[in-house]
Amino acid sequence: MFLAVGLTLSAFTLAADTGLPKLAVKAKYKIGFAQTESNNPWRIAQTKSMQDEAKKLGWQLVYTDAAGSAAKQVADVRSMIAQKVDAIFLAPREEKPLAPVILEAKKAGIPVFLIDRNVDQSLAKAGTDYVTFIGSNFIEEGKRVGEWIAKKTNGKANIIELEGTTGSSPANDRKTGFDNVIKKYPGMKILASQTGDFARDKGRQVMETLLQAHPEVNVVYAHNDEMAIGAIAALEAAGKKPGKDVLVLSIDGGKEAVQLVVDGKIAYVVECNPKFGPKAYSTLKDYAAGKKIPAKIINPDREFHAGNAKQLLNTAY
Repeated sequence: MFLAVGLTLSAFTLAADTGLPKLAVKAKYKIGFAQTESNNPWRIAQTKSMQDEAKKLGWQLVYTDAAGSAAKQVADVRSMIAQKVDAIFLAPREEKPLAPVILEAKKAGIPVFLIDRNVDQSLAKAGTDYVTFIGSNFIEEGKRVGEWIAKKTNGKANIIELEGTTGSSPANDRKTGFDNVIKKYPGMKILASQTGDFARDKGRQVMETLLQAHPEVNVVYAHNDEMAIGAIAALEAAGKKPGKDVLVLSIDGGKEAVQLVVDGKIAYVVECNPKFGPKAYSTLKDYAAGKKIPAKIINPDREFHAGNAKQLLNTAY
């Protein structure tokens, strides 16, 4: 019987003292990667990184694409459990629906590693129910955008916020971090905040509607590049000049968005690096070897602005 009392407060966890499934040290593993969707460059880059690293290591990768459906992603993970994979890497589409299947994997003796998105900690805890979360600090990303706007506009802005997928950890946290900054400045107002589902065309459509209702907007904060690019199309169609009439800001840092920073249409981008393969698989190997694994492994993320975008363009994904 494993002793788990108090361990959820620790920054470090071990399979031996938390009840997490153990993982044998092997030269090759059969691993599952449950992707949430593949409808944008960030997801495509992440999938390629996971596939490339598995090929490099000679591991068998069981890959699934949930096509934007939390229900399908649950079914995908259950299929991996049935296939008796050694471990599962999961990018949860939403915080709540994916938590129960993590517990199912634990019960089946399969360790789960969450990448890029987290789950509701009241339903499944890092270090107790799954090994760790590997990804960015989404609250910090939103905070950085908010602070940049406050400085650039001297604390006076009329903002439209394009949120990511409802119920997802990046959408929740990028909003929280941003809103926590904005509420400190009475002159900064969020005119409207609506989901664009992290999608370019949805972002464009939502921006078109909100622009009609709020023509006084002078700042657009998009939770990802795709929605920012969609918003730019809507602004230009309405006769407004992104970068001059309206400042556009986003999170992700894909090459297309960084080029738009160079072009002056996007003012500022916080990076969210999608190349998870090397870190994900090295963490799995460390876990199998019995090393202490932090409950969260935070990726370092850069920022792109007029002063550095041209120099960094070729390093963006």
